[in-house]
Amino acid sequence: MTTATENPTPATAKGITVTEKAIARIRSAMAKEGISPEQGGLRLGVQGGGCSGLSYNIRFDTQPRERDRIFQFDDVRVFVDPKSFIYLHGMTLDYQETLMQQGFVFVNPQATKSCGCGTSFSA
Repeated sequence: MTTATENPTPATAKGITVTEKAIARIRSAMAKEGISPEQGGLRLGVQGGGCSGLSYNIRFDTQPRERDRIFQFDDVRVFVDPKSFIYLHGMTLDYQETLMQQGFVFVNPQATKSCGCGTSFSA
């Protein structure tokens, strides 16, 4: 089992990086949802809309789709469809907990503009 540290070391797989905190949170949430790590995983995507033109989409999926890129981080898999990968290549997924908020944070070097909600960007 991977443990989170104060200065997490990110795990990188072919263009997508996921921090140890995010891996631990994904693992925990998948267990609560009853999603098997051998079959399912976290789906990251991009869709049109939002304040800045594009929005991040994050959810659990029970299995990958035919053309998905599948990234492995320990026992956690991340699925990304080919169109979304164009915008997510080089991105880091982190998980932050503060007194004000908690949740996944997208650090995307391809985003030229983002808004305050943290889920909308333009490239």
